[in-house]
Amino acid sequence: MKHLLSAAALALITGSAHAENVGITTARSDSAFLTILRNGMQDQAAKLDGVTVQVEDAQNDASRQLDQVQNFVSSGVDAIIVVAVDGDSTPALTKMATDAGIPIVYANHPPADVDKLPETAAFVGSNEIDSGTLETKEVCRLLGGKGAAYVLMGPLNNHSSLTRTKDIHDVIATDECKGMSVIEEQSANWDRLEAANIMTNWLSTGREFDAVIANNDEMAIGAIQAMKAAGVDMSKVGGIDATPDGLAAMAAGDLDVTVFQNAIAQGAAAMDAAVALSRDHKTERQIWVPFELVTPENIKDYATANQ
Repeated sequence: MKHLLSAAALALITGSAHAENVGITTARSDSAFLTILRNGMQDQAAKLDGVTVQVEDAQNDASRQLDQVQNFVSSGVDAIIVVAVDGDSTPALTKMATDAGIPIVYANHPPADVDKLPETAAFVGSNEIDSGTLETKEVCRLLGGKGAAYVLMGPLNNHSSLTRTKDIHDVIATDECKGMSVIEEQSANWDRLEAANIMTNWLSTGREFDAVIANNDEMAIGAIQAMKAAGVDMSKVGGIDATPDGLAAMAAGDLDVTVFQNAIAQGAAAMDAAVALSRDHKTERQIWVPFELVTPENIKDYATANQ
């Protein structure tokens, strides 16, 4: 795997006198995790001499995001950072920026053309195969390798959601966890309220279950709230992202598993890559920030994670 920018590359970025404007389009502004990611970008830009940012919210609309990138190109920004609404629309974004001679960096959500990016483009993120795998293996361990689970998915057009859900099924197919089964899975679009509503419907069936495995912390919290509201004994609940609310739920004894995705590091690395490319410096095409399992046993190590 490729890693974060080298110390030499960072020195080139911070030690040069330039003035750049970086356009940022993020998939949605109402996501707790993506807000932290955006803050990581903006905080890093503030540390770099002469770097300003312009931030746009795509409101989970791929067409809107395409227009925003077009506007960035038309206004002559020096680099573009995209937190993609979906992977399918990204080849058009890459072409638009590349044809205009503007570097483009994708953060968190990998583009469809991630393995074919030109030299003036890069992807910064975490390997989603690790996220759902770490989460589900820990849920499996807590259940002793057997039990029935509900699965809360992110958007059906989102790479992270699809990969995290596949991870769940891949872990359950292993010898250690083949005693587990998925009762039902449904998309709650990363959203706490949607997840709470779905969980309430599942609870109304009266079906027995042992775990809720969610693609992110927000949906895990929604499931927890629904179980509490219904007066149902809490099952094992897993999430991903180690958001502040997720960690608070774990500290309260409600969330059993989460996986730290370092949004601040992803955001900072994306900004560093964008500025480096705008200054004609080389970067890796794929820059990886590792996932880390968080449990009640090691939560103290993540007290200030993603804040």
